[in-house]
Amino acid sequence: MPGVPGRGGVPPKRSDQRRRRNPYPSTDKAQLSINVSQPRIRSDIDPRAKRWYRSLKRSGQAEFYADSDWQTALVAAEVLDRFFATSRATLLAEFNRMCAALLVTEGDRRRARLELEREAPEEEAPVATEIDEYRRRRRGSG
Repeated sequence: MPGVPGRGGVPPKRSDQRRRRNPYPSTDKAQLSINVSQPRIRSDIDPRAKRWYRSLKRSGQAEFYADSDWQTALVAAEVLDRFFATSRATLLAEFNRMCAALLVTEGDRRRARLELEREAPEEEAPVATEIDEYRRRRRGSG
């Protein structure tokens, strides 16, 4: 629904790409007190649905998933499995709605004002022997 935060419309820009003069709405936060693990998926599910489900564990938003989110993801994997078996478009539409509720895509996360950032790779300082080798090559070529 356009106009309602988190529902449809164009995903907002990332916070580092926005220019705002007025304060951006804050987000309510709650502490999750228990560790939640990803439940096992049935063995007879289509391999593509299994890969999708298992990929959620490696995704950044999985850190925020509660037990009910994992159960929703299991149901979504079953819906995807049924779509692969029947090719019914309504099942794919339902799967996409469930993915949006689970914040699977970056656009869905930005609509919900959740941004995941990758850690910047640490740059290694050049080793003294590499610098000496570079200087030797420069002297030899010029």
